Amino acid sequence: MTGIGSYELNDGNSLPVVGFGTFPLRDEDGAAVMRAALESGYRLLDSAVNYGNEEAVGQAVRASSVAREDVRITTKVPGRHHEHSLAVKSVEESLRKMGTDYLDLCLIHWPNPSVGRYVEAWRALIDLRERGLARSIGVSNFTEQHLRAIIDDSGVTPAVNQLELHPYFPQAAMRQVNAELGIQTQSWSPLGERSVPFAERPVAEAAAAHGVTPAQVILRWQLQLGALPIPKSADPQRQRENLDLFGFELTDAEVVAISGLARDDGRLFGGDPDVHEEM
Repeated sequence: MTGIGSYELNDGNSLPVVGFGTFPLRDEDGAAVMRAALESGYRLLDSAVNYGNEEAVGQAVRASSVAREDVRITTKVPGRHHEHSLAVKSVEESLRKMGTDYLDLCLIHWPNPSVGRYVEAWRALIDLRERGLARSIGVSNFTEQHLRAIIDDSGVTPAVNQLELHPYFPQAAMRQVNAELGIQTQSWSPLGERSVPFAERPVAEAAAAHGVTPAQVILRWQLQLGALPIPKSADPQRQRENLDLFGFELTDAEVVAISGLARDDGRLFGGDPDVHEEM
């Protein structure tokens, strides 16, 4: 791990406290952006089958000056691959595309409850971990009900639950559930993406007080919540800024004020895991 620190997972493995999101980076240009991120100090690349960029992730790692064992690579099994044998084949194909022997983290991308096979997909991930093809396994966009279903069925608790989490949707209840179960919360769209709250008074005032950017304030807020944000930027300077979070600390009042930006449903696109599905 780099000097940014790491979170210890419930399976004994670790992840850096900040990762790099790769959606929608693709092809050679995308690989170049990911390589720049690795050279800037990122050591976690978050990908997915449905991002269509697993080959680019592998290219970026091989082209960088960072050894494979020092990078944490994530991918996600899509909804169309929840049947056990399909989930296994999905991960095997991801490894082939990336040109690596193992994943550091493999997640179920969405529970897709109308399909009703996410418990089966979880069993497949357990089998893949036992084969050494995935070092850590987890889920994405799972509610408490979904988590308890797979834990009750298998006796195996996910290492990670990756959620939509940003100031307009701080996920207090799910962060608490994850913490109680010993699951690390990861944050997708950690800055709020299309509706960034950079101009909101709590964010702007904290940025001015600490002499940092609004994005740095929000990412620092993520860390102080105990979450693992995975911001994406194609700009090398912003990539470095988004990692430069350790020279300042928000006050408790600033953290509370930023969390207070929460909206009743602050989701970016209505991605409620009980009804939203992605195949």
